[in-house]
Parts: sequence; C-alpha cells; structure tokens
Amino acid sequence: MKIPKRIAQAVINSLKGGVVPRIGLPYITVGREVEIDALLHDVDIIEEGGASFRFIVGKYGSGKSFLLQTIRSHVMDRNFVVVDADLSPERRLQGTKGQGLATYKELIRNMSTKTRPDGGALTLILDRWISGVQSEAAAESGLDISSPEFSAVVEKKIFEVINALNEMVHGFDFAKLLTIYYRASVSGDDEQKAKVVKWFRGEYVNKTEAKTELGVNIVITDDDWYEYIKLFATFLKKAGYSGLLVLVDELVNIYKIPNAITRQYNYEKILTMYNDTLQGKAKYLGIIMGGTPQCIEDTRRGVYSYEALRSRLAEGRFGREGIRDMLAPVIHLVPLTYEEMLVLTEKLADIHAQLFGYEQRITQADMITFIKTEFGRIGADSHITPREVIRDFIELLDIVYQNPALEISDFIASGGIEYSKPAAEEETAETDFAEFEI
Repeated sequence: MKIPKRIAQAVINSLKGGVVPRIGLPYITVGREVEIDALLHDVDIIEEGGASFRFIVGKYGSGKSFLLQTIRSHVMDRNFVVVDADLSPERRLQGTKGQGLATYKELIRNMSTKTRPDGGALTLILDRWISGVQSEAAAESGLDISSPEFSAVVEKKIFEVINALNEMVHGFDFAKLLTIYYRASVSGDDEQKAKVVKWFRGEYVNKTEAKTELGVNIVITDDDWYEYIKLFATFLKKAGYSGLLVLVDELVNIYKIPNAITRQYNYEKILTMYNDTLQGKAKYLGIIMGGTPQCIEDTRRGVYSYEALRSRLAEGRFGREGIRDMLAPVIHLVPLTYEEMLVLTEKLADIHAQLFGYEQRITQADMITFIKTEFGRIGADSHITPREVIRDFIELLDIVYQNPALEISDFIASGGIEYSKPAAEEETAETDFAEFEI
C-alpha cells in the first residue's frame, strides 16, 4: 500500500490527536461494511430524487465521526455535494440568538465537492453551473457565444432551472438571486457576484441591507434556514450534481442545553427534517446526524424525550441484541472485532513506516500482543473505544521508531502490566487490583 507522505502525515497526526482525518480515509477504513452498505443504499435513493434521514449512534470514540467522513468521501466520488457541521453551544438547529443560522453558515462554509473536498465550494458550484448552461446552449443551438441570440438561449435555460425552484418555499427569492448572479457573471461584475454569495452564506444581518444591495426583501434566519437547504438540494441536481448530503455531528450539544423548552424546539426541528425526508417533501437530500446513545435514548433530555420522535425512532417489538435492522432510521455502531482491530493496526504500522522511512520492526505477533493487552485492561470490554486503541498504538509506533534498541514484545507486555495494576509493590498488587475492579 503506497500512500503519499502528505496524506500519511495527516492520517497519523489526526489519529494521534484523537480526531478523524478528512483525507486518506480509504487507506485506513476497516469494518463497518454493513453500515456503509446501508448508507450507500440511501445514496442510491437520493440520486433518483428521494430523500433519507439517519442517526448514527455510538459512544465517544466508537467511530461515529469516522463513519460520517467515510460516507462523505464515498458520495463526493459519486458527484454529490456534501455540507457538514459539528453542533456546539453556539451552533444548534434552532435558536433565538442566531444559533440555527450559525449552523447553516457552518454547513455552507464546509460545502464540498470532489474537486473542492476541503469546503468553500459554493462559488465554484455557481460558476460551474453557469459554464455548464452556456456549454449546453452552445451545443444545442450551434450559435457563437458572442452572438446576441446566444444570450437569449442561455437565459431560457437558466429560467428552466429557476422555474423548478419557484414552487418551493422561498424559491422565488432564491431563483431571483441566481438570476442576479448569472447576469453579474455575464457582465463581469465580481462585486455583485460576491454580494449574492454573501447572501447565500447567510451573512446579511437584516432585510434592509439585502434590499439595498441586491433588491431582495428577505434574509436567511434561524427559523427558515432548513428551507434553503432543501432549495440547494434541488438546485444542485439541476446544476449537474447527484444531490446534497448533510452531515451533522455532536448531537450531544442539544442534549446539554439546560432549558427544556429550547431543547424541545431543537427536537421539533429534527422532527420537521425527518418528516420532510420520509414523506417526500424534500428531494435529492440526505441527512445523517451523529450522537451518543445517551443523547438519543434518554427519555428525560435526549431525542426520545420528544414523544413524536421517540415513537418514530424507537425499536419495535422484534428488535433485540445481536440482530440488527440496518433499514431502521437509527444505526447503532457495534465495537470493531479483534480481527478488524488487527487489520487496522497493520495498516497504521505500514503508513507510519512509510511516513518516517524506516524498515518496519513491529511484527504481527507484537500487534496481537498489543491488542490483547489493550482489551485485557480492567473495564475494556465496556469502556475502551477504537479511538483509545488507535492513539495508544500510534504512540507505541512513535516510541519504537525513536528507540531502535527497544525489545518490542517486552515493552508492550510491561506497559500493559503497568497500566492495569495500580500498585507498584508486588506483594500488594493482588489486593489493590481487586479494589480497582470494584
């Protein structure tokens, strides 16, 4: 497996820091085939004009964010546009002080395509749309680009897209802004184009400012930002993309909201999105939200505290441990198997050796010992996560690389003993070990 050093460094540094790399995921993806297949089935439906909504549920460090980023990478390769955001105290789905709008701004800021995977793709998408319409018009009409008749043909095609949006909520103003952008593009007015992009990003403070600069008497707000996401999904399909995928992580930040009424408003927004996607009110749109089991299933503060959502999302009578329904709206992540963890450590060891240019010394037997040591720790069966194991393994690789004389197998074993025994003295180790377990 050959990997560019730039990507290798991003992968190793991100994982050691406990975060998911945004590039290089195919090099380290292990397991999760069932979950990925289920989500890619949703993608097929979205591509054909449908919509989907899923929750990815797992403990901190269990691989939620990794799975979201893996899907993100997959769908961009299939010509989808992806927007993603992590919720925070300042970013919610609904708020009275701009928190909902802040989430919208973050989503649009992170708008990504295959050719612009790191975000900021809005301007590129708009320009590509106009260029595509012009190319299509030239091919169909046979007219020269500089002829007056050509502009009329292009405008006709532009209005075909715009008419499809007019029927949707806020579609008229959205379409008007696309027209302004097109005309500014034709006339070379970059300042006007920048104003339209500013509006699409939700950066106009009030209607007066938008009216003065663009002639539209509306701005995106906390209450209606989701309507514009639906508009973007339809527009992107018309612009030649396969659809729009929205990824929202850290749902726990809604769970943490102290005010019960504010939490309910946020859950109400989730219900709106869920109903829209399942009832066919949204097209070419997929929404995936990531959260911990507590923030979903807690009937006092979590998503299930909102009865309308609980009744839709909770498992039915036939749901039971060990039998998974991957067509359900909530996907629970199960821990990676020991075999999958071994494959992952092998991949990481290979990437680490390539990055630092050394002959790999750590053997498969060493990796097996490492995994046994990690999962042999007290409470590991219920508390250890892939994040912790990966971080420990990269630390081990760093130490082995910097200390060539180190006896790897002895070092792993000794490290495991020190980790699991709280007492240093051999004669008291057994007693203290029992107390630690309690």
